[in-house]
Amino acid sequence: PIYLDYNATTPVAPEVLEAMLPFLRVHFGNPSSTHPFGRIAAQAVDQARNQVAALIGARAHEIVFTGCATEANNLALLGVARALGGAKRHLVVSAIEHPAVMAPAQHLREEGWNLTVVPVDGFGRVSPDAIAQALRPDTALVSVMHANNEVGTIQPIREIAQITRERGILLHTDAAQSAGKIAVDVGTLGVDLLTLAGHKFYAAKGVGALYIRQNTPVRNISFGADHEHGLRAGTENVPAIVGFGVAAQLARERLPRAGSHLRELRDQLHGLLIEAIPGLMLNGHPVQRLPNTLHVSFPGVSGRRLLDQASHIVAASLGSACHSEHDVVSGVLAAMGVSSVRAAGAVRLSVGTLTTPDEVSRAASGLLEAWRTVASL
Repeated sequence: PIYLDYNATTPVAPEVLEAMLPFLRVHFGNPSSTHPFGRIAAQAVDQARNQVAALIGARAHEIVFTGCATEANNLALLGVARALGGAKRHLVVSAIEHPAVMAPAQHLREEGWNLTVVPVDGFGRVSPDAIAQALRPDTALVSVMHANNEVGTIQPIREIAQITRERGILLHTDAAQSAGKIAVDVGTLGVDLLTLAGHKFYAAKGVGALYIRQNTPVRNISFGADHEHGLRAGTENVPAIVGFGVAAQLARERLPRAGSHLRELRDQLHGLLIEAIPGLMLNGHPVQRLPNTLHVSFPGVSGRRLLDQASHIVAASLGSACHSEHDVVSGVLAAMGVSSVRAAGAVRLSVGTLTTPDEVSRAASGLLEAWRTVASL
């Protein structure tokens, strides 16, 4: 089948794999060791830290490598909570955050923190004014994702940052979906903490990072060693980190050309589908969204049945890969006020650098045929 699920994960780029292999068999030392094997591994981790920092306009010492974006999100929320958990015990998140943010936020609420969930509009956008109204004297942290993993809507992080900065409140953004697809610069965005996921832009699974602006109060949430500036206990996954660095460098070199290529493919797919299927509806913002993401509702059918019918032609998903086995209406669509009937027919189609115009044409034909079959049952 044609792979149209790049928001779930991406294949490892050949350059990334090539860079990783020596660190699995030849340069296999522990970066904490002081002998030559260890020093080579430590130097490779340092180089990757510089490459990842360069992708987002950060300084190398502000990058903490983690095992994934979920861990980075947990470190951001719980680490700030541990550091500031005295007088300030109020947290603000948007209603469409990934479970990797929502779950630690709920955990803090169970620990006695106050949690405010800010609603979004029908496009899935968070209003900076709504964030401003949610802030209190005891607000420690605001967390709003940079781009939504399901509908692709890009949030006004810079405007939100101006509000939080004026009030002396920390701002975290989960940029797992945006990095590598659109420009992500921590200085421009004005954030204090930012999450990255390697496997979302052609690095291996099992590596992520948390950007922590210098002097931002964060404490460790794992124990046993003092790796990663004392913020992440455990031996570094050197091969994955090396690959992550190369993937970050490739992403930096290929933007914005890659973004326009993705947008052309996405719009080609949307055009073919909307031309052939009356009543097909776009979910998410028509302009302020990721260039590779097309989230649409097919009329009169179940999205799951449609994808099952088309599974021999197209590999796509209903929404977040992290909870797609649960056949429930998307919390993101519910927060956007999308009707249950429209939400039931929703499908997320996400293209990538390996997608071709021919694949898009064949995928559209396959989805159209599957829609006609399922709609006639």
